[in-house]
Amino acid sequence: MMDKIDNYSINTGDKRSPLKNIIEQIIAQRIWSKEILLKKGDFLKMEDTIDTNLYLVEEGSLRFYISDDHEEKTIRFGYGGDLVAALDSFITSSKSPLNIQSIRKTKLKLIRKSDFTDLILKNQKLKNAWEQILGILLLECMEREIDILTKSPLERYKRVLARSPRLFQEIQHKYIASYLNMTPETLSRISKS
Repeated sequence: MMDKIDNYSINTGDKRSPLKNIIEQIIAQRIWSKEILLKKGDFLKMEDTIDTNLYLVEEGSLRFYISDDHEEKTIRFGYGGDLVAALDSFITSSKSPLNIQSIRKTKLKLIRKSDFTDLILKNQKLKNAWEQILGILLLECMEREIDILTKSPLERYKRVLARSPRLFQEIQHKYIASYLNMTPETLSRISKS
C-alpha cells in the first residue's frame, strides 16, 4: 500500500522520508503487538472483513486485490520495508472488499491502530509525516486512475516502470498485468519490445 513514498520529494524538516521517520519510531518504541509469518499464497486479510491494523513488512511481498465475478483485480503491492494496511478499513473501521495475500514468504509486524494513533498523537512531527503519507497515497491513487482511464497499455507500462522499477523485480508478471489492467500476454509483448 505505501510503496513508492520515498520516490517523492517531501519536506518534513528532516532529510529522511516521512515513511522512514514513522517506521524508525515504530521500531524504536516497539509498538508492534506480534510478528506474523505468511507462506506464499496465505491471506493476511480476506474480503468483507474488518482489519484496522497496520503492518510493517519486514521481508517478502503482498498484493492487494478485489474480486469480481470473473477475475481478480490487483490494486496495490507491499514489499519489505513498507508499512501496509487495508486503508479503507483502517480509517473507517468498516468491512473492506480488499484481499491481502502474500506473493512469497512474508514476515510482518502487526501494529494495532490504537498503538499507532497513540504514537503519532504524542509527536507532532510524526503526525505531520502521517498526514503527508496519506496525501501522497491519494495522489498515487489519482495518478493510477488517470493512467487506467486515459493511457494506452504501453504508456501505463512505461509510467509504472519509471515510478516503481522495484515492482518488476519482485512481483510476478500476472499480478503486474492485473495491476496495469491488461492481459499477461499484452504485458509480455510490451516488455519484450
